[in-house]
Amino acid sequence: MIARLYAFIYDRIGRGSEAAGLQRERVALLAQARGNTVEIGAGTGLNLALYGPELESLTVTEPERPMLKRLEQHVQERTPSALVLRAPAEDLPFEDGSFDTAVSTLVLCGVDDQPRALRELRRVLRPGGQLLFIEHVRSDDPSLARLQDRMNGVNRFLVGCDCNRPTLRTIESAGFEVTKVEHTSLPNAPKFVRPLIVGAASRP
Repeated sequence: MIARLYAFIYDRIGRGSEAAGLQRERVALLAQARGNTVEIGAGTGLNLALYGPELESLTVTEPERPMLKRLEQHVQERTPSALVLRAPAEDLPFEDGSFDTAVSTLVLCGVDDQPRALRELRRVLRPGGQLLFIEHVRSDDPSLARLQDRMNGVNRFLVGCDCNRPTLRTIESAGFEVTKVEHTSLPNAPKFVRPLIVGAASRP
């Protein structure tokens, strides 16, 4: 029941942030995607129409059935050539080195096992492939980080994600080389989920 409700309201929840600048971040990031690309946790498909011309193929995954139904509908409307699969980020059904680009936007905060998900992303990327990411993260400001810790249980209950994960460090620990990162803020969002990283990392 909760998963169906969340899938129904997901686009509405994020509409303010998208209009206030998050969609511009998505457009700039996704313009860098090229070759065979996989997007994890694609949700309702907010990124589908934003990919640039260098894409050769697009595969999108989503683990939750209610969200998957909406994703499949939007794929038919926006990018019918894309392949849609139900799969968790921690167990991707692809051969090693299958993709040139992997994409994660506001996903790594909600996966059950973030280190394992990132190891899977590294595995399915070819050597030299890139991970493109937009993720909200634990703040470097100690007082804000403490607020994130206090609010994390509520945040996870309401929207299914941890707002206090050290995601950039986990990306590096998974064997990626971070090639570009911008520390910014999630617009039009509660203070405890604002710290945001936007960037790219490569698989050596």
